[in-house]
Amino acid sequence: MTKEEISYQEAVTEIEEIIKKLESGELDVDQLTGEVKRVSYLLDICRKKLKTAEVEIQKIIEGMKEEGADDHS
Repeated sequence: MTKEEISYQEAVTEIEEIIKKLESGELDVDQLTGEVKRVSYLLDICRKKLKTAEVEIQKIIEGMKEEGADDHS
């Protein structure tokens, strides 16, 4: 499977749409497996994007702290 470029918001929106289909009973058994796999894939994308954002934010905060410490020297 090629790596799909999808934004966090797009992934969340698609997950919500699939959940609505599941809750409404729109999916038959054949579709169910594929949709559950898709949700799993989308959740993985969301987790990775959140982790990346967390790391980047931590770097920014650390940089701000260092700049603040430099200003007080």
